[in-house]
Amino acid sequence: MLRIIMTAFWIVFIAELGDKTQLQTMMLATQSKSILGVFIGASCALVLSCLLGVFAGSYITKFIPPNYLQIAAGFAFIIVGILTLLGKI
Repeated sequence: MLRIIMTAFWIVFIAELGDKTQLQTMMLATQSKSILGVFIGASCALVLSCLLGVFAGSYITKFIPPNYLQIAAGFAFIIVGILTLLGKI
């Protein structure tokens, strides 16, 4: 179990570095007088987001094979990247 905890930690940690969410959090911290409030709010949001991802992933894989989900996620990231480059997001 420790191995999966460490794997999940590093995957999420590395994926979030330089992410748009992290940049937005940094911007919010520069505009706020309560950086602790920004930290607590952002931390709670990340925990809730991960919780939803875990539950959704464990439920969806009962109906859709994981390799199809991986392909769909890849396409979703490509679409979001293109929309970001075009200034639509």
